[in-house]
Formats: sequence, structure tokens, C-alpha cells
Amino acid sequence: MIVTRLYEAQLLDRVDDLADLLVDTVADGASVGFLAPLDRTAALAWWTERAAALGVGRLAVWAAHMDGRTVGTVALAFADKPNSGHRAELVKLMVHRQARGQGLGRRLLRTAEEAAVGAGVTLLHLDTETGSRAERLYDAAGWTRAGVIPDYAASPAGELRPTTIYFKRMGG
Repeated sequence: MIVTRLYEAQLLDRVDDLADLLVDTVADGASVGFLAPLDRTAALAWWTERAAALGVGRLAVWAAHMDGRTVGTVALAFADKPNSGHRAELVKLMVHRQARGQGLGRRLLRTAEEAAVGAGVTLLHLDTETGSRAERLYDAAGWTRAGVIPDYAASPAGELRPTTIYFKRMGG
């Protein structure tokens, strides 16, 4: 399994794989911002729109590749305000159902954390659906729960669900 950072051109070259991963993740019930069933055309458009953010440095994306296809991603969304340049949000940590159970989620998380330190980020934050598999990953990786917000987002099935907010101090 190879994990690489994607830049604008690489993202656009891999957009089909990335869309397939996003569709698979939503179909499996992960709350990553979309309702099921996610139309592949919408997934393609969403990833294509991310290319501009990569181009201006507002987003950094890493993708895991296995057997020539993309099976996982993680991204850092960098703050765009002068008083928040020290922090970033961890977003779109996704692992394809066929690639789970191999430590890929932990590897992608570690990749993003190391990159954050390298970029001078001292605080990471994220939100994830309360009770999801992802919570176990963040707990095991030393992230701190800041709290739970009820009815924060709709699950892929459209049901309002709580979300848990996490943070992690980096580089110290």
C-alpha cells in the first residue's frame, strides 16, 4: 500500500478513483457530508471542486493506493483567517470497505498528523459521528474529545445524528 500526497493535477488524474471511494464510503453508512445513495456524478463534481483548494494551499490531500486504485484518503483543511493559521481541520479520512482491517486508517491519520507538524500546525480538530467506528480510531490515536453536539448532521440515511468534536495538540 502506497500513500502519496495529491496535488491539483494528481487529484484530477485520480478523480474517478476518488469518486468511487466516496460513493463506497457513503454507501457503507459513513457520515462524511453526503446522503445516500450518492450519485457518482455528484462525487466526481465534489472532488473536482477540491482541486482549486489544493492549488491555493487551503487543502492538502493524501491518497492510499493498492493494486492501482485509490482505497483511502485523508485531508487537512487549513484555516483561512489570520488568527487561526496555527490550526487545521482533519477531513475526509476514508477507507474503502475492501481495504479495511489492515491499519490503513491509522496510517492515513499518522500521515496527516506528521504533515501538520511539518507545516507548523500546532492544533488539529475534527468532527465525527458519535458512535461511529472512527471514534475508536481517534481515541486510540490520542485525540481528545471536546464534546458532543446533538443533531449535528444527517447520516447518509437522512437521520439527524450527534457528532463528537475532537482535537489534538501537535508538535509538543
